[in-house]
Amino acid sequence: MNKSDTIVTIKETTANPAPLGLLGFGMTTVLLNLHNAGLYELNSMTIGMGIFVGGIAQIIAGIMEWKKNNTFGATAFSAYGSFWIALVIIWLLPKTSIGADLKSDNVSMGWFLLMWGIFTAFMFIGTLRLNRALQTVFGSLVILFLLLSIADFTGIKVIKVIAGIEG
Repeated sequence: MNKSDTIVTIKETTANPAPLGLLGFGMTTVLLNLHNAGLYELNSMTIGMGIFVGGIAQIIAGIMEWKKNNTFGATAFSAYGSFWIALVIIWLLPKTSIGADLKSDNVSMGWFLLMWGIFTAFMFIGTLRLNRALQTVFGSLVILFLLLSIADFTGIKVIKVIAGIEG
């Protein structure tokens, strides 16, 4: 009996996860910025979108990007999906019995948003070898996070409205 080694190549057949991730990122970000611009109050629609479309859908896209060996896409979608879930928990936890004593003040939220702005600035650097569309998205997102953090640090509401318009 002859023993031979056979190399089997499996073709990558999974769909491109970027549209799902960009949908999750874009739709939820636009809806939150419409709220920030003062067009409507924060409501269950924004919360639901934040959890499922902004959060879970982006994390799924991030996992799919990881399977495709796309480090940038995996990092971006997983991180911003986690951002949305964390943001919704920050909004909701103080309204529950287990989080009734936990309050989120503007300064704490300012630090939260500033940290995401710094992370996004590093992600922007990662886009410099990619296409202009991604550079524009991440560049404007850096500005958005910085404006939102400044609005929370200072308490100046017009800055939050400007951030909502910019975002």
